[in-house]
Formats: sequence, structure tokens, C-alpha cells
Amino acid sequence: MKIYTRKGDKGETGLIGGKRAFKSALRVEAYGEVDELSAVLGWIRAKLTDETIRKDLLQIQRDLFAVGAQLADPTGHVEQKAEKAGVHEGRVRELEGIIDRYDTVLSPLRAFILPGGSEGGALLHLARTVCRRAERRMVALSQGEPLSPVLIAYINRLSDLLFTLARAVNRDAGIEEIPW
Repeated sequence: MKIYTRKGDKGETGLIGGKRAFKSALRVEAYGEVDELSAVLGWIRAKLTDETIRKDLLQIQRDLFAVGAQLADPTGHVEQKAEKAGVHEGRVRELEGIIDRYDTVLSPLRAFILPGGSEGGALLHLARTVCRRAERRMVALSQGEPLSPVLIAYINRLSDLLFTLARAVNRDAGIEEIPW
């Protein structure tokens, strides 16, 4: 299979189910943001040495492919086809469990903190902002088209997790948080 098809040369792309959409459409923007987030998480996995975090990020990248598939499917059939193709409430709870695990060892937040710290921590803060951008696109899409609320909940919780991981990575590197 060739990587190029020439079908997108006029600014359109194919959606799941065969429909075409402009590459500037909210739906396409939303799954493009999710794709960018996955790429940033891949970069972070390449930089970090903590195997637990790397494993968690790998699973999240798999989840994001499922989120992208659901966003690329205006019919909603992908979500119902197979477990691999859909992100469900159980994954949101799993993200919460990971956050809770780290919260037990992190100092309580008393103020906003500035993004940065170690390279890994700074990259996780960057990923958090990309995640928030994806969330905003998904919310905009949901205002005009049906979209599973679980997708927005998942992305919202993922942003919280990325913030928590940034704090944990910085703590493990011995870098103090800088309050705003």
C-alpha cells in the first residue's frame, strides 16, 4: 500500500464510512489535534527512562488512536465495533487511578505552578497544553454534531494525568516546583 493516494490534494480527506470532509472541518481538526498529542507522547516516551510512565504513555497512545477513529467516524459505528476501536468509561476510571497513585506521593498543590523543570517534565506540560487544545476542538465539534461524552471526559482526565506526571517526573529529578 502506498502512503500517497492523491485524494487529499484538493483539501479533502476521507472519513470512516466513506464520506469526504474538508481538512479544515472541526471533525478533522479534532482528530488532527489528537494525532499531534499522540506524537508528542511518543517523543516523551523516547526521552523518559521510567518504565512505568513509559508503559502508561504507550497505552494512552493506543487509546488516542481509538479516540481518533471515533472522531473520524461521523456515524458512530466504530465505537460499537470492537473494544480496540472505542474508548469507554472504564479507561477514564483507569486514568483516575493512575492520577490517584501519583497524588499519594506528591506534595499537595497550594498555588498554580509554572510549567517547566526537567526536560521530561517540561515535555509533559507541553503535552498537557496540546491535550487541552484537542479538548477544545472536541467540545466545539460536540456543539454541532453528536459526540460521545466519554471522549471529552477521557481527554479532560488525560490532561489532568499529564499535569500530574509532569509534577512526578520533576520531583523524581529533584527539581522543585516554581509557584506562580
